[in-house]
Amino acid sequence: MDRRDVLKFSALAGATGVLTLAPVNFAEADGSDSGTGRGGPGGGTGRPDLTRTVTGHLATGAADFVYLPVKVPRGVRQIAVSYGYDRPAVPAGTVGNACDIGIFDQRGTELGSRGFRGWSGGARTEFAISAGEATPGYLAGPVEAGTWHVILGPYTVAPQGLDYSVTITLSFGAPGEPLVPSYPPERAPGRGRDWYRGDCHLHTVHSDGKRTLEQLVALARAAGLDFINSSDHNTSSAHAYLGPLAGDDLLVLTGEEVTTRNGHYLAIGTDAGTWVDWRYRSRDDAFERFVRQIHRADGIVVPAHPYGTSLASQWKFGYAEADAIEVWNGPWTPDDEVSLLTWDNLLTGAARGDGHWIPAMGNSDAHRDPDVVGLPQTVVLADGLDRRSLQAGIRAGHSWIAESAAVQLAFTASGPRGEHAGIGERLSVADDADITVRLDVSGVPADSLIRLVTDEGQLFSEPLPASGTVEWTTTASYSSYVRAEVRHPAPAGSPLPGPAAAITNPIWLGRK
Repeated sequence: MDRRDVLKFSALAGATGVLTLAPVNFAEADGSDSGTGRGGPGGGTGRPDLTRTVTGHLATGAADFVYLPVKVPRGVRQIAVSYGYDRPAVPAGTVGNACDIGIFDQRGTELGSRGFRGWSGGARTEFAISAGEATPGYLAGPVEAGTWHVILGPYTVAPQGLDYSVTITLSFGAPGEPLVPSYPPERAPGRGRDWYRGDCHLHTVHSDGKRTLEQLVALARAAGLDFINSSDHNTSSAHAYLGPLAGDDLLVLTGEEVTTRNGHYLAIGTDAGTWVDWRYRSRDDAFERFVRQIHRADGIVVPAHPYGTSLASQWKFGYAEADAIEVWNGPWTPDDEVSLLTWDNLLTGAARGDGHWIPAMGNSDAHRDPDVVGLPQTVVLADGLDRRSLQAGIRAGHSWIAESAAVQLAFTASGPRGEHAGIGERLSVADDADITVRLDVSGVPADSLIRLVTDEGQLFSEPLPASGTVEWTTTASYSSYVRAEVRHPAPAGSPLPGPAAAITNPIWLGRK
């Protein structure tokens, strides 16, 4: 199939380009094959499998998404799709070919459509869907008659263009028993009001991770975590299998990492089964719509790795709609340093504005060995180990970030008359009142560096004392807020501070 076969070039939402190709027509209900199909087992019905292969070429800049309509007849038990594309050599510094894949069913492809049936990005070359089973990344359910759409996402296209091949096979027969989802509970016994440790950015075989769900939860338990969030790319397919893996010792939240072409963000703790669309850019004026969807599903919105180094991972939607910001993603790297500085600038803006501020959090973004689950982790003060209490703690900034469960920390500010505030809280005292800031930390290397940062910048820095406790005095007129960092020693000759071992959200100082 070449460009002459393209039926339409349209817009999905504003300016995001879409190509829709000529449809693939399968034989109707009698199972006869009027085209280039080949016979197969037919699921014990005597009706052969039907197969079609479509080939084509995409030029550079053709579209963000390419849709291949597939007219599915009645009586189909399973739909299976495989694909491939060429990878020509390109000059150094020039992107080559990379093409993702997914599928929508007969309910349509509109933005946010209920027709979504799965996405594997570039992690798989084939998938299958039936009533009771589906390849990870895809949603089990009946294969109903109507026009389905295979979706190709030409992520990058070489100067020579991209040659693709898509093969669709329909198998006939009784649909079989449907999948009964087993969603995880929304609460675990917990310890009442306490600090709970969690990692909310994790990947499995349901997207581009290499770990099974079972392996992931085993690693979360070994890391000493109290909660995790399922966040595979652009799909909710893992949700239905998480129930048996949760337990009294581990709360499993359901969510997604939404990977648009202008940045990635986490939907954390949404209602089980919620799927969030990713097919838009910042210019499309669609992001706010899906923020509202996430909030209606009782989830929170967290831009992920805002300065990520992979293509399309840099955050371009702004922070006005965010509930928190992921300032630390996996092992500490320079892009985390930039994320931290951006967040600190937002805190300074909040200090001189209406006081609304966005908390920080950290997650591992672990995909495969040797990625460490829980490096880093967010430690949240919550009324209990349940979805809404944890989300309330994250939204309020009653949290800090640690590189492992070994790190223990307490950070407080007190006034001259016994006033007291902790992380994420405000110490309401007069502007000229003396304020004592105290940090207690353990479980970090003995040569760690303590930094106290305010809206004026770093105002305190010293090596970790043997006691693990530092105190510092300031006033609200001098410091609108104060936050703490615990750092490893900087590499020799580095202009940047050493990697983080712990970072707190701020304590706000003074009356509003």
